[in-house]
This record gives sequence, structure tokens and C-alpha cells, in this order.
Amino acid sequence: MKNNRLYHQLLQWDAYFFNFLRMSIFIVMAWIGGLKAFHYEADGIVPFVANSPLMSFFYKNADHKVLNEDKKLVAEYTLYKNQEGKVIKKNIDWHQKNGTYSFSYGLGTMITVIGVLVVLGIWFPKIGAVGAALTFLMSLVTLSFLITTPEVYVPNLGGDGVTPQYGFPYLSGAGRLVLKDIIMMAGGLVLFSDSLKKVIRP
Repeated sequence: MKNNRLYHQLLQWDAYFFNFLRMSIFIVMAWIGGLKAFHYEADGIVPFVANSPLMSFFYKNADHKVLNEDKKLVAEYTLYKNQEGKVIKKNIDWHQKNGTYSFSYGLGTMITVIGVLVVLGIWFPKIGAVGAALTFLMSLVTLSFLITTPEVYVPNLGGDGVTPQYGFPYLSGAGRLVLKDIIMMAGGLVLFSDSLKKVIRP
């Protein structure tokens, strides 16, 4: 009897659980979207954007190849990486010409708007459905980086011996970050379904 009462109480909390998911997605979107206004975050997404057939056209130098110090032909952006927390003017100047920062501002705005649409679903199911659908699509694009971006896998850098784990399926820090978007994708689908139910059966 007690278990039955607890079961019904949990069912009544169902709406709160969905709204907590909405708020969670909003926090992630607003925080990450807001950080896109800062150079270090804009620099960090360059490998993803430059290698993506869906987004590389936003950069002026995405397809440029140059010789590095080892005389190997590499993507030009690899020579202008700024380590997080480190400021190198030469690299910043290159990114400004590349369109790195202007693209990041636009992307950050879009991500923040999607987050706002999702959380508005608490009160406006139709708007929430749009936000949830966009969350799913955005996550789908992000997960495509697992196919297009070399930096998502551990590179074979050698050292004192042969690198034992590199390439697929050994995810780098960037790759592990991307893979987590599969949870965001699932959350978008769940909220899309919940919002549609509220629209159809208010």
C-alpha cells in the first residue's frame, strides 16, 4: 500500500522532472552560449568548425594548408592555437582575419536563444517544442564532429615509445566533450514529445 502511494506521488512529480530538464538545458545553453563571446572559447571551437562541411564556409582560412616546423602540410589553424588562459597577439590577429570571433558571437547568440526557447516551454508548449527540436538538431550537428574533426581522437605523438592508444575509438578531451551531446540530443527529443502532448491535450 505504501509503495502504491509512493508510485502515484512520483507520477505527480512528472511535470517537475520535465521542467527540471528544461532548466538544465537552459543553464548549459546560456552558459556555453555566453562564453562564445570570449576569445578563448572562440579559439577552442576552431578545429570543429574548420573541419565541418556544414560550417567551414564561415571561416576565411578553413581550407588553407601550410608547412609546419617539421615541413609537414597541415591545416593553417593548427599554427595559431591559443592555449586556454594564454594570450598571443599574433594568434589573435590571425583569428580576427579568419572570422573566428564574429562567427563565435553569432553561434553563441543562437545557442542562448535555443536555451531560452526550451525553458519557455514551461509556460508555452509550442515555443518549447521549437526549442526542443532545435536542441536535437544542434546536438546532431555537434555529434557529426566525431566524424569530421581529427582532434576528437588521441593523436599518435610518439615520445619515448609507440603511442599505445590513438585514433578511433580513443577519444581526446575534445572528443569526450562532443560525445556528451548525445544526452542533450535525447533530452531534446523527450522535451519535444512532452511539449507536443501539452499542445494536443492541454
